Amino acid sequence: MIEVLIAEDSKVVREYLQYLLEEDGSVRVVGAVANGREAVEFVQRKRPDVVTMDIHMPVMDGFEATRRIMEEEPVPIVIVSASWDPKEVGNTFRALEAGAVSALEKPRGLGNPENEKLAREFVQMVKLMAEVKVVRRWVKKPPPEEKPAPPEGKGKGDLAAVELVAIGASTGGPNALQRLLAELPEDFPVPIAAVQHIAAGFLQGMAGWLRESGNLPVHIATQGERLEPGHVYLAPDNFHMGIVEGPRVELSRAMPEHFLRPSVSYLFRSVAECCAEKAVGILLTGMGRDGAEELARMRESGAITMAQDEESSVVHGMPGEAIKLGGVEYVLPPEEIGRKLANLVRGSYRLERR
Repeated sequence: MIEVLIAEDSKVVREYLQYLLEEDGSVRVVGAVANGREAVEFVQRKRPDVVTMDIHMPVMDGFEATRRIMEEEPVPIVIVSASWDPKEVGNTFRALEAGAVSALEKPRGLGNPENEKLAREFVQMVKLMAEVKVVRRWVKKPPPEEKPAPPEGKGKGDLAAVELVAIGASTGGPNALQRLLAELPEDFPVPIAAVQHIAAGFLQGMAGWLRESGNLPVHIATQGERLEPGHVYLAPDNFHMGIVEGPRVELSRAMPEHFLRPSVSYLFRSVAECCAEKAVGILLTGMGRDGAEELARMRESGAITMAQDEESSVVHGMPGEAIKLGGVEYVLPPEEIGRKLANLVRGSYRLERR
């Protein structure tokens, strides 16, 4: 039985979330509190398997409660947010940075046409996050010692030739993507296209958070847009994002892949076709298989491929599947991926290809 604490200031919402969770049969709500301080105290006493955390609460908000819990008695925390409030969306990503593992939009209540879908996603995510056994605040590791560039000339696999970076991420991805991008300098000379699976309504807030916490401009991609060096382009809600010659953005309403739109598979497949050996493909934390086979295809086409390691992943499904398929050359935590990427495109050294 999965034991859950609900932290939510509205009594009506608390009772509704409890009803949704306990209707599943494999979940038991062991506590329901009205503010962040009560949530911190409850976790210290009882240590539930998962906490669902509202952001806007009296006494102590959900951001501060998440930070305290992750520092003192870490357990998986799922942010359950009213995503249409811009301030609340911003605090949601601060909570993810503090160690929360995922963020969802609150189910909107009976009678709303989106409610059944949101309720199903809410229960599924809470159950999945109960399987995350170790959740901790990420600690930056010192940068590895870099080797100087060897004297030989340029050839296939020379990393200075990279013209595009493609990134895919799902559960736990916003935090991993933020940590990776924070390692890239302001003069990073290559465009980055990224697919992040995230609940509808959170993407604009995520783009703003990534801009504020890193060195690069971050945009939500638009149809036909030309990719500029040193800019990050996020796939918009409910659109696949492909890259065509230019490089330019090509958005599509094609059928979902792996039940997802946008899909990492769609992005990686297009990059393998348009950029081949001039691309870098990176797969970060996430459940499922989205992007795994296509990362292997990118490697076959000559691209450099990287994946997040299991230790730093919230869920190692997507990167783990790619590793099993032999589609990954370098397995690293996000900060080291970012540092290697920065050196790679800067041409400061030549990576030895396997």
